[in-house]
Amino acid sequence: MSTLSRVHEIAARALEGGKPSDDDLRVLLAIDDPALAEPLFAAAGTLTRRSFGDRVALYGFVYFSTYCRNDCSFCLYRRANPQSPRYRKPLSEVVAIAEGLADSGVSLIDLTMGEDPLYFATREFDALVELVRAVKDATGLPVMISPGVVSADVLEALRDAGADWYACYQETHAPAVYARLRMGQDFAERAQARVDAGALGLLVEDGMLLGTGETVAERALTVAAMRDEAVEQVRVMTFVPQRGTPLAQVPRPDTFAELVTIATMRLAMPERLIPASLDVDGIEGLEPRIAAGANVVTSIVPPLTGLAGVSQSELDIDEGLRTAAEVSERLARLELRPTPPDEYAAWVARARTRAPRGRQGQADDAAGCDGRRAAGAP
Repeated sequence: MSTLSRVHEIAARALEGGKPSDDDLRVLLAIDDPALAEPLFAAAGTLTRRSFGDRVALYGFVYFSTYCRNDCSFCLYRRANPQSPRYRKPLSEVVAIAEGLADSGVSLIDLTMGEDPLYFATREFDALVELVRAVKDATGLPVMISPGVVSADVLEALRDAGADWYACYQETHAPAVYARLRMGQDFAERAQARVDAGALGLLVEDGMLLGTGETVAERALTVAAMRDEAVEQVRVMTFVPQRGTPLAQVPRPDTFAELVTIATMRLAMPERLIPASLDVDGIEGLEPRIAAGANVVTSIVPPLTGLAGVSQSELDIDEGLRTAAEVSERLARLELRPTPPDEYAAWVARARTRAPRGRQGQADDAAGCDGRRAAGAP
């Protein structure tokens, strides 16, 4: 069977409710020809519409601290990088920015930080808990928190303060690749933090990084691992070389593999949330990611607030191209609409009613969550 015939067969089976096998994942993720990808993208688009209709959730992004104790080889904000732009936003400023994002129509406030030594050195997370509580009280929106690897006690306090989501990206589920990306960080400990968050009733996001030299088989391993995790949102982003890092001279990869991965994840996980990040290609990268099967737009950043992005710290921000208004206009061209905040909040509330989860039976629980998720998609 030719590769094109195999892709058609996998796509047709997915449209009938059959999930790709691990071998199918390797076939799909090896696609590097747009002609071969056409049936994959078409099936992913159909599945996305089935699960989510014409709605796309918008996430406001507040990177409130760029200090970090880690030395990830891919990250601009790694501890040892003297070229990293450093700042910590005070609570009052974060709340004001979050209120502005809420007024603009976003569905969620994503509070992101490095593993800031200010909190981790003393294990005092009271200020972070208070920040979550203040943003929740001021906006009334669902809140995602990305503090890195923290204990179950801290996760519980963040949940009680109003956090709905915990984002903690493994970047890769291939241990050898992980060791050279998240240098000096324990693989199992990071994975366990997501399990702990789910057991506490938080919604959970995992994510992968493409283009640092991993193989197709390692990409497929990561997609399969995320499929089998009890997480509600999965993302993929293309590596962007960062000044002052060990990978600074690595050629920037083409983003086509990211589109193929989004579409492959959609076939493997038809009812999970999959973001289209504005942080790699800016606003011009939105449409192809949505067409590939994404149903969330992340890294919406208000202009002239001094906030940075992650992989593209300044791209399109102060030009006003990463705003809810600009994204909404682009979505309208695709005959799509932003999810109203009250509808997204209702979906979050329903998704969080599932029983607390542990490591045992994660795959079964993920399937159960997917079934409930289809009843009211964001």
